[in-house]
Amino acid sequence: MNKDLISNLDLIIMVIYLIGMIFYGLYHSKRQSSEEYFLAGRSMTWPIVGISLFAANISSTTLIGLAGDAYSTGISVYNYEWMAAVILVFFSIFFLPFYLRSGVFTMPEFLERRYDRRSRYYFSFITLIGNVMIETAAGLYAGSLILKLVFPEISMTVIIMILAFAAAAYTIPGGLSSVVHTEVIQAILLLAGSLILTYVTYQAVGGWENVKAATPPEMISLIRPMDDPSVPWTGLIFGVPLLGFYFWANNQFMVQRVLTAKDLNHGRWGALFAGLLKLPVLFFMVFPGTMARVLYPELENPDTVFPHLVFNLLPAGLIGLLMAGLLAAMSSSISATLNSASTLITMDFVKNLRPGLSSKQLVKVGQFATVILVLLAAAWTPQIEKFDSLFKYLQMVVGLIAPPVVVVFIWGMFWKRGNADGAFYSLITGFVIAAILIMLKVTMPEAGISQWHFLHTAPLLFLACTLVYVVVSLSTDIPSSEKINEYTWNNKIYTDETASLSALPWYKNYRILSVFLLILTFIIVWIYK
Repeated sequence: MNKDLISNLDLIIMVIYLIGMIFYGLYHSKRQSSEEYFLAGRSMTWPIVGISLFAANISSTTLIGLAGDAYSTGISVYNYEWMAAVILVFFSIFFLPFYLRSGVFTMPEFLERRYDRRSRYYFSFITLIGNVMIETAAGLYAGSLILKLVFPEISMTVIIMILAFAAAAYTIPGGLSSVVHTEVIQAILLLAGSLILTYVTYQAVGGWENVKAATPPEMISLIRPMDDPSVPWTGLIFGVPLLGFYFWANNQFMVQRVLTAKDLNHGRWGALFAGLLKLPVLFFMVFPGTMARVLYPELENPDTVFPHLVFNLLPAGLIGLLMAGLLAAMSSSISATLNSASTLITMDFVKNLRPGLSSKQLVKVGQFATVILVLLAAAWTPQIEKFDSLFKYLQMVVGLIAPPVVVVFIWGMFWKRGNADGAFYSLITGFVIAAILIMLKVTMPEAGISQWHFLHTAPLLFLACTLVYVVVSLSTDIPSSEKINEYTWNNKIYTDETASLSALPWYKNYRILSVFLLILTFIIVWIYK
């Protein structure tokens, strides 16, 4: 153990936290039926739904990635955060009612209801790859990056396996109920630790004026020119919403939390609450990375900004608190993706192949699947070191996975002529193009197309998949009236909902709450434009 970085007190705090979280998660386990294990019995209230969404999103990868990107490119990385509030409003109005009313367990299952089983299996497969390669592996990598500094004598492989075991210890036996309840505690700890670190960093740099003096003006602006390497304004308008929509409205491990809501109102309030929690991320997760430029102007690896701030600025005890917060974020993200991935395997594949399995047998299948996924993620994790930074790795992969999926969800919701063939061939087209782009980036990194910004590539891929979707749909059969009536938007939904909302006080009307959230978002963006 590197005693120059961490004391025995800090280590004790970290160990107590890990043990406490495992027992707390097991205490709240629900596993008597598949609905209890995979969706926590659909009984969660809005504060738990919102905090769970926030905690699952603000993972260790986000803590390290936001600080690192803010250090190297400025606060434009916050564009991904405030856009989440806008996306969650759109999600709450249009998509969430269909998800909850249909009673689905997974997002691919919803695609089958709207299209057919081909789209369901494809999306399940892609989501599983994404969960292993993006969320779980990145969470393990971020946690191992920090702990390797503390325990340099322990190999990265051993650290990754320990982290994987800690996250799986309550996820496998306890299901989503264990995950959601532990996330509430983890979110509180994470927020407290981040606020303390922001305050201490601000004091160390001597005020915001010193930060502005040491930072180019464009790095303290959210709106960047079109050739900006981080978030060009064209990418902000066309690319970021695509990635955000996939992440918040289509991604199984995020939407699964909203599916646990006891009713539609609690689901909507929880989603909007998560959007509200995303707004202050600028102040206590992005700004510390920018302020670190004053203290450590020559760091080679931006992903080490967060540990530098923690280990160099905080006293003993508080370091342990922040490390516990980091482990909280890591285990929160990993447990979320593990549970959602096991849900996909069980409900989208095993249940269809073996329809005679009982509810308890499905739970056992989900537990076994989680073990396999942990091992796969741990095996892939060391490969992330080959990318420039953790955040760029995450965004590049999502930028290629997201567009075809967003096409079939959005067009399927708002265009009644869209059919199963259009959806399937659009998804396949997106997969082939994405595979070609990845191969070019690996084998010919100097090629022109390999140099395109992923926020420009994503909308172009979206347009290509849209073209295939429309052409194929118009060239083939009209979808059945059942699929159109049950799973596409119509004005009657809005008018019926208006009547039901009129009986609620204003503070329970999600439309009014949505307007307030959008106004607050606009104010923050305008201030730092």
